Amino acid sequence: MRTHSLLFIISCILGCSAEFYVIDDRVGLGREFDGIGGLSGGGATSRLLVNYEEPYRSQILDFLFKVFTCASLHILKVEIGGDAQTTDGTEPSHMHSKDEANFFRGYEWWLMREAKKRNPNIKLIGLPWAFPRWVGEGTQWPYFFPNVTADYVVTWIYGAKQHHNLDIDYIGIWNENKYDPVYIKVLRDTLDSVGYTNVGIIAADGDWSIAAAMLENPYLNDAVEVIGVHYPGTKTVEEALLTEKKLWSSEDYSTFNDDIGAGCWARILNQNNVNGRMTSTISWNLIASYYENLSFGGDGLMTAKEPWSGHYLVESPIWMTAHTTQFTQPGWFYLQTVGNLAHGGSYVALIDRQGNLTIVIETMTHNHSQCIRPPLPHFDVSPQKATFQLKGSFAHLTDLQVWYSKLDFETKKDALFQNLPVSTQVYNGSFTLRLDVDEVYTITTVNTGQRGSYPEPPKSRPFPKNYSDDFTVDNPPFSEAPYFADQTGVFEYFRNSTDNGSHAFTLWQVVTERPVTWGDYSWADLDVSCAVLIETPITGGVFLAARVDQGGESVREAKGVFYWIYANGTYKVTNDIGGQRVLAEGLSGTREGVWYTLTLSVKGYFAMGLLNGYPLWKNAVVLEPKNSWAALGTLSFEYAQFDHFEVNAE
Repeated sequence: MRTHSLLFIISCILGCSAEFYVIDDRVGLGREFDGIGGLSGGGATSRLLVNYEEPYRSQILDFLFKVFTCASLHILKVEIGGDAQTTDGTEPSHMHSKDEANFFRGYEWWLMREAKKRNPNIKLIGLPWAFPRWVGEGTQWPYFFPNVTADYVVTWIYGAKQHHNLDIDYIGIWNENKYDPVYIKVLRDTLDSVGYTNVGIIAADGDWSIAAAMLENPYLNDAVEVIGVHYPGTKTVEEALLTEKKLWSSEDYSTFNDDIGAGCWARILNQNNVNGRMTSTISWNLIASYYENLSFGGDGLMTAKEPWSGHYLVESPIWMTAHTTQFTQPGWFYLQTVGNLAHGGSYVALIDRQGNLTIVIETMTHNHSQCIRPPLPHFDVSPQKATFQLKGSFAHLTDLQVWYSKLDFETKKDALFQNLPVSTQVYNGSFTLRLDVDEVYTITTVNTGQRGSYPEPPKSRPFPKNYSDDFTVDNPPFSEAPYFADQTGVFEYFRNSTDNGSHAFTLWQVVTERPVTWGDYSWADLDVSCAVLIETPITGGVFLAARVDQGGESVREAKGVFYWIYANGTYKVTNDIGGQRVLAEGLSGTREGVWYTLTLSVKGYFAMGLLNGYPLWKNAVVLEPKNSWAALGTLSFEYAQFDHFEVNAE
């Protein structure tokens, strides 16, 4: 930390040249502050977190949610799972069909409970990215039967309360899709009819277009509490301001969590309000806890992608978050005297109307604060002196706490969330700072801030080269097996009551979508085996695969070595998940209702496959990919079971 960056108390009577900024509550308050948050989902972005052992899992959760410690998030937004691939995987629905409900699938319930333990006042939001096929009665349009969709969503809210004692504060419509005014009104009426009058509706988690519609439709306007937009570039539109509704950046950031990502996050946390009058900003995603080679690897506030080692990384965006979250709370108010600095950067001031004041200043430069979207117009930032004149209720203040961060792109030696040892002394109601580029200051009356400390987490290490799982768990804490990351479809632990032998406990694919799941991206030469049970006669099929090079949103373009067996007595080996590039095919004698053990061996440019321990095919030439994940899955539209999975990599 450079000494010239420290605050100094001297007012300009000593001859310094500084720009003046007034902090004054007498001109009236700005908008109410609604908090800073993180988003788990969209999709499966917290998948690996649940598999961490203690104490590391609790340490990670503390970094995210513990009050007045580290990120100290005010809001947790989660995906309402819809049984479909939504970016980095599939999250299971609470209702696979209209005739059943299960409020213990997945891990979002658990995550919300853990967040509430650490911050009882945290706000909870649910938003669907996808819906099970039965919603909309097969039309692929969830608004076709608005009452059915509203009931489905309200059932999720009911399950949160009845089974987990979680009160959902806000509910969304359909992530980054068209909104339907009729559905929004039906949803509002359904919420009210069952007593959820305090659950607010956020719409439409896309662009600003709903604002104009709200001005023309009083029923729609009454139903919506918050206008939520994604990646607004810190700008709003006039129609949104005219609605006088809360304006949120309900999904933002989505940037790799290095120092440029931290600069992006620090800049938009201030400028979403300064430029756009938005009062909440929510990061996609909360934590990068998914396999890194999936889409948007590393785009979380911190990283936890190695539950097998316990290793995690507290990245610099965590500390940019703390500059605001540790010194404010939802219910505080922005002052109207906020704005941009004369030589680049911005400042905001918030008060709790009980005597506390927090000022957050950022001087992020253009090239060191570019978010993944939208494109960032050029601007200049240069070192500067800034004098802040405190007026109104704060004219009497004489001492303020100071927290400081510097993203040092030259020396690579950042100063992150440091409590400067000498508090700011205010002279004649003003104080002056010498601001360098790429810095964040928090100047505050709040004295509870803390960086916190934990022992260093374990060292990083690769996924074990030899791994097996027979899925024998009587009462699994989660519905998904450790380290398996569903890419399409949903795989759940299953108690097979028809088999009291070696397949009494299995992994069951329960959704009629073609899935790809699980593995280590670096695997090249490996043997992978699994017992499989086809349940669909004639048309059914399953696969075991190696070197699968695509997951997430690109799963349907995946290449690799796919070993298929079918209920019609045939097999096929393909170089792609679509089955177009055939490496081998023939008769297998396989049918539904019988357990088979598939073994796939890939070495260099050649692959071979066993069926029940006997060679079925060999010497298939595999030129690409040269390494990637192992996977298992189904052909399409069917149930199937898997057991005794084992992989051995060289």
